[in-house]
Parts: sequence; C-alpha cells; structure tokens
Amino acid sequence: MAKVICVTNQKGGVGKTTTAVNLAYYLAKDKKKTLLIDFDPQGNATSGLGVDKNDPSLGSTMTEVILNKANLSEIIRPTKYKNFDLAPATPELANAEVEITGMTRKFVRLRDAIRDIEANYHYIIIDSPPSLSLLTVNGMIASNYLLLPVQTEFYALEGVAQLLESMKLVMKQANPNLKLLGVLATMYDKRTSLSSQVYAEIKKYFKDLTFKTTIPRNVRVAEAPSHGVPVGAYDKFSKGAKAYKEFTKEVEERTK
Repeated sequence: MAKVICVTNQKGGVGKTTTAVNLAYYLAKDKKKTLLIDFDPQGNATSGLGVDKNDPSLGSTMTEVILNKANLSEIIRPTKYKNFDLAPATPELANAEVEITGMTRKFVRLRDAIRDIEANYHYIIIDSPPSLSLLTVNGMIASNYLLLPVQTEFYALEGVAQLLESMKLVMKQANPNLKLLGVLATMYDKRTSLSSQVYAEIKKYFKDLTFKTTIPRNVRVAEAPSHGVPVGAYDKFSKGAKAYKEFTKEVEERTK
C-alpha cells in the first residue's frame, strides 16, 4: 500500500505547494511510483506541472472526485516524468467543499477515494489548502503522515500550534495512525541572522522531527512553477534542486 503524505500549513506562502511538487518529483526520480493529489482550490500544483487549470477540456478533476461524481482513477493523468502522476484541481474545488458540508461522510471522502488506487503507488502526496478547512481535514484523515513546511521568517510558528491541535483531534477521532513526519524549514537564508534564529527556534520546538535539510531562498525554486516544471527539471544543479533532492532522501528514510 502507498505511503500517504499530507503537505500542509494553514499559513500561506511557506513553500507548501513547491515542497509537494518537488518531493513527488524526486520520489519518482528515485523509481518510486508517485501520485500528487492537488487538493487546494488554488490549483497551483496543477499549473506548476504545466497543466492549464482553466482549460475547459481538462475534464473531471478533484472536484468531481470529492462530490462522488468520478472515481480518482478516472481523473489521474501522467505527467511528462516517469513514475509521476497527477490528480489535478481547479478553483471549482472551493465550491465543492461548500457543497459537501451538509452531505454524509464529508470528512472521509478523500480517504475513500484513495483506497481504490493506493495499491498502484509507493507514495501519494496530498497538497492541501493553506487553511484549516474541510479539505485539509480530509487530507489528514486520508494520510499516514503529516509534513509541515515552515518558512524561516518572522511569525514562522504562528498557527502551527493550532494545526497540531487539529492533528491530535483527527488522531483521536478518525485516524489514530496519523504521524507528524517532520518539519521542513523553507526559504532559509544563511546570510541573515533572522533565518538562523528562526531555524534554531524550530529545532528547539520540534527537536528530532526537524528535517536536517533546509530549503534555501533560491531564484530557481521561485522561477520553476512559472515554467510549469519542478525545480529539478528546470535547473537540477541549482541550490534549491539539490536541497529538495536531499530532503526527499530524508523522507524516504523516515517512511521506511
């Protein structure tokens, strides 16, 4: 069965989608059959892999899956990279979230959908919304692991405590096997004392759960999504690409 990892942080702009896309890319590069589920109505993971989320011919997406109008297997599409599949999302997913609020099994729809296809993959990565929403809770309930990117900037840990409380609630009521895989420091700038101070604070708070690899503030990482490719495909020799490759090794080690 696949190892399911939910990448989440209720704070936006922390490198959540970038981390989900590049983790999936490097897992696939390491010959692990990988599915990236874009579960964020912004659809940035979809467009970040070169898929036009506004294209009318896109067909069914995670919106139809969450509304039980399509099976997950029907919307999965291969990316241009070997071993790497995508379940795309569009902004309509936000409307679907509102729609399922009054429906039955509203918290376990993603888990139910994944059950049909999880035997086909080594890893399933879920890019969840930057909020503590119904979609985020679905992602937590469907997952084995929670991955938390935190930027090394002021207010970095703001909201993290609330997210961890939500995780505990999910563990208690719906998914007792959910684990915090780790905390990834992103946008790290070794030239500033602030980055070092915040990283030290993250390590103090999360101890061994903090990944040794940090993701640097890197122009190639920022540019890659606008070209519709992971940073490893855009510039594999960049500092950002090398960091995500090292980080992926740590993830594989922790999920053995």
